[in-house]
Amino acid sequence: MKGKALKSVLLSVILIVLSCDEPVTVITNYVHPDGSITRHIEMRSSKNSFKHSDLQVPFDSTWTLKDSLIVGNKKDTTWIKTAEKLFRNVDEINRAYLADSGGNKKISRKAVFARKFRWFNSIYRFSEVIDKTMLYGYPVKDFLNSEELNYFYSPESITSEKLKGSDSLKYRALADTLKKKTDIWSERCLISEWIGEFSNLTAGKGVPDLSKEKLKSREEEFARIAKKYDKNSDSLWNAGVILRDMIGEKNAREFQIEADTAINISIRRALVNFKDYSVRIVMPGKVIGTNGFIDKTDQLLWPVKSDFFQTEPYEMWAESKTVNTWAWVVTGIFLVFVITGLVIRLFRKKEV
Repeated sequence: MKGKALKSVLLSVILIVLSCDEPVTVITNYVHPDGSITRHIEMRSSKNSFKHSDLQVPFDSTWTLKDSLIVGNKKDTTWIKTAEKLFRNVDEINRAYLADSGGNKKISRKAVFARKFRWFNSIYRFSEVIDKTMLYGYPVKDFLNSEELNYFYSPESITSEKLKGSDSLKYRALADTLKKKTDIWSERCLISEWIGEFSNLTAGKGVPDLSKEKLKSREEEFARIAKKYDKNSDSLWNAGVILRDMIGEKNAREFQIEADTAINISIRRALVNFKDYSVRIVMPGKVIGTNGFIDKTDQLLWPVKSDFFQTEPYEMWAESKTVNTWAWVVTGIFLVFVITGLVIRLFRKKEV
């Protein structure tokens, strides 16, 4: 199904991303016990140019901004822009996301904070969630095993170390396998998305063979057809050859417009123009649960890439615990009074 066209679009997106030279950006959320969050953004670029359209996360003049640079051993210059702001709660962060007009303005993102009181301890949970972009795609975990899934979500710094380490052959083989499996995943998601949209566009037109259930039952067959026509898929799709093979000559002739519309929508959802960045979360107290990775600075780190939220929401979360010292003191004092009372009562009984 338009494999060549899909590859062309992918190449175009890659070229656009490279030409933009967007900064390497890391956003750190310092979560405070009262639910306020200090957000620190660090952007690094080889050019002293931080165009608004290239910025991955929103900030404005209300933030504390600072510019600096580093000159390397080879006289190469890295320009650094930092921004920092204290948000009273996650609602303020979410309003900033809604008002974002930067490079990732079309992506729905939100922050979530929760605090639970457990007398001796307080439990905190903070997360950043990115909504999925496809409606009918499959979760990537349906195509990968646990080791592949971990590698898929790992930060580049971790995968690079593995590829250069003593087990490099193992991880190179893993990377190759992952590439093949994610290619299959992408293809199946695109076909599933097309089926969902095409069946919606043709619903109510009295063609049982084009119902969503019927088309879904033929999904593997459609995948084989797409593979068969992969080399000349663009021209063969435009000529109606592929569609005739999929749904028959009569239906292909009658519903060519709907089929084209469905695949254009599917490709647009699959190929999100997204500018990657990384997220760190620093929690109050001791971290007791997370789906993040530990980087070289011993901080929690998540890479943020469009593949991660293509078919399911991508949540970066951490939970932590702080000790309520005052609760221990109050409990201790209470126990002292209770024990003292019992001792006094016991002595009085002996005197009697």
